[in-house]
Amino acid sequence: MKKAMITTILFLLFSMPALAAEKTVTLSVHGMTCVTCPITVKAALGEVAGVSAVDVRFEERDATVTFDDEKTSVKELTEATTNAGYPSTLKATAAKNQS
Repeated sequence: MKKAMITTILFLLFSMPALAAEKTVTLSVHGMTCVTCPITVKAALGEVAGVSAVDVRFEERDATVTFDDEKTSVKELTEATTNAGYPSTLKATAAKNQS
């Protein structure tokens, strides 16, 4: 009985990272006024724990961010851009599963 319980607990502990989902969101970043602004926005988002990819587009005034939802959240992403001087809001989301 104890072995079965320990095995189950160990299995659950080691499979936890597999339950985390990689997500992609697009943020509207209205404060970008010149072609160098995306450099600052990308750097700010890249410093957030769990962020694996950032694509900032000046023409569209948005940023697409791929991140581990176990390590960060949309709120933390928008706070990062706001703290860098570029307030942002959620534009769109899409779940992205990694195998």
